Amino acid sequence: MPDYYELLGVDKTASAGSIRKAYAMLAREKHPDRFPEGPEKKAAEKHFQDLTTAFNTLSNERSRSEYDRQRERPLPTTPEEIARDAFERYGPLLEAGQLDEAVTLLRTAVHHAPESAEYQAALGRALAQATNAAREAIQVLERAAQLAPQDASLFVDLALLLNRQGLKVRARRMLATAQQLAPGHPRVARAASEIGAE
Repeated sequence: MPDYYELLGVDKTASAGSIRKAYAMLAREKHPDRFPEGPEKKAAEKHFQDLTTAFNTLSNERSRSEYDRQRERPLPTTPEEIARDAFERYGPLLEAGQLDEAVTLLRTAVHHAPESAEYQAALGRALAQATNAAREAIQVLERAAQLAPQDASLFVDLALLLNRQGLKVRARRMLATAQQLAPGHPRVARAASEIGAE
């Protein structure tokens, strides 16, 4: 990713007005319409797109502060660091209703650390919220339960998801496992009530 400040030719402490002024000047100079068809125009279109992204990011106070935080953070290099970084970034996206972006980050985490029950569980729970992803959500939650067979919450999640899909027998089996692992837990009791297996 290019450095947005460098791209616009402004200092990190530049005001919103300075950023706007720099963008307007560069947009006039570098606009793709100023170039003939061919490779030059394609390069200009890409550059203009980057300029616009930089401007949109830096001219918005919230996105600018997030961008600044990301710039200051060291880039992850090992698979474990990449997985942890993706996992740490998915939560705010999920809270903001950006489910697809959150799922993409969780897929990255799972890809780089497939033996992490925590990442598998988060991906399964996120997929359970997506339209037409129930089958994959079940598979991912089952994998998480294999990795963490003592975690009753995973079996509750599976039971509720299976029940919503009309897979009552499998749902009751998962609920029974949850009841063995955490008898009397309020969440297990609520799931039992919802599934109708007191």
